[in-house]
Amino acid sequence: MTGHTELAKRFGTPSYVYDLDRVAAAKRDLFAALPDEVDVFYAVKANPHPEIVREMGVAQERGGARRRGCRAEISSVGELTAVLDAGLDAAEVLYTGPGKTDEEIAEALARGVRLFSVESLGDLRHIGAVGVRLGVVADCLLRVNSVSASASTSIRMTGVPSQFGFDSETLPALRDELTGVPGTTVAGLHFFPLSNSADEPSLIAEFQHTIALAAQLQDELGVAFRFVDIGGGFAAPYAVIGERPVYGALRAALAESLDTHFPGWRDGGPRIACESGRYLVADSGTLLVGVVNLKESRGRRFVILDGGINSFGGMSGLGRILPVSVRPYETGAPHEQLASLVGPLCTPGDILGRDIELPALAPGDTVAIPNAGSYGVTASLLMFLGRPAPAEIVVRGPEVVSASRIQHTRDYELGRGL
Repeated sequence: MTGHTELAKRFGTPSYVYDLDRVAAAKRDLFAALPDEVDVFYAVKANPHPEIVREMGVAQERGGARRRGCRAEISSVGELTAVLDAGLDAAEVLYTGPGKTDEEIAEALARGVRLFSVESLGDLRHIGAVGVRLGVVADCLLRVNSVSASASTSIRMTGVPSQFGFDSETLPALRDELTGVPGTTVAGLHFFPLSNSADEPSLIAEFQHTIALAAQLQDELGVAFRFVDIGGGFAAPYAVIGERPVYGALRAALAESLDTHFPGWRDGGPRIACESGRYLVADSGTLLVGVVNLKESRGRRFVILDGGINSFGGMSGLGRILPVSVRPYETGAPHEQLASLVGPLCTPGDILGRDIELPALAPGDTVAIPNAGSYGVTASLLMFLGRPAPAEIVVRGPEVVSASRIQHTRDYELGRGL
């Protein structure tokens, strides 16, 4: 791959470098960890760059057979546009989210989306009303907020009061209302119980719990599911040195659990899917930031960069995405200072790494933050202070496939002087 220093000189900093060969490798690893019959949805929110999304849709060879690429999971019409512009099929898209408006539903249906995750009875009725108006029927997956879970670590997405999903204990009592909404069919279930699982045994146990619950709900609802999305939880390092895990036991464990609870799954009864964002793209991206200045204040050192939370980690306020500190250098390697990596913004919250071990750095140097391919540009405070967005450079091997920058513009077509 073209060197980071060369790319930083050519395109400037801050800039992201995405390696499509790493995306393809992550796809291969995830596909290998899952039974061949299982679909994979790519969570576009992780990185909606068109070249990344296009790569997700590319089929891959496995064991002499050709396995189709990822489908797309989206939560907005903006993401739908990104998916369609990248050449993916609207009929293969799963539209999710708790606040889908009538306008968004109508646009998605008009552009060919037919599969929706629904979070509540009201959400289902909204989709049905729009479907009736447009003369189409939407296949709906009931998102389930399970009353219990298996894994006790990682980021929990279920088992608590939430805007996401039907509480699992209430679904059986809603059977008649759920299956009688014009413009919709209840096609199956959607689960997303955890994110970034701590280890493979925890991930396997959570999937086993999910599959058993899905079979139980199928019996209680009296509906033969055509589709069950059992969620994700696949882990990847974020902004620190490290490698994606390779799941060696998951494939067999999933197949065994599915054989037990859904004997017809291998022939599509029901079709099974998983979803992933960070695992597929995290290690494809490197954030390059330039050192602007060095400063000491009351015994502490600061390395001031040209990119901060406006370029990376704007979701850190949620306490979910950004770790306490980025780790751009190997622990144990020669270090010459303990310093904080801070950005250029006029807020004390613009900190990428607090009191971390760093080599000697000088203005003009480039710091490379690894595993930054997920939740980067579009999860950051891009508009804050009006600074330009980072460049995004896509490479495949030594070739620069594209270089681009998101632009901030204001649309006055809504009206002036009203």
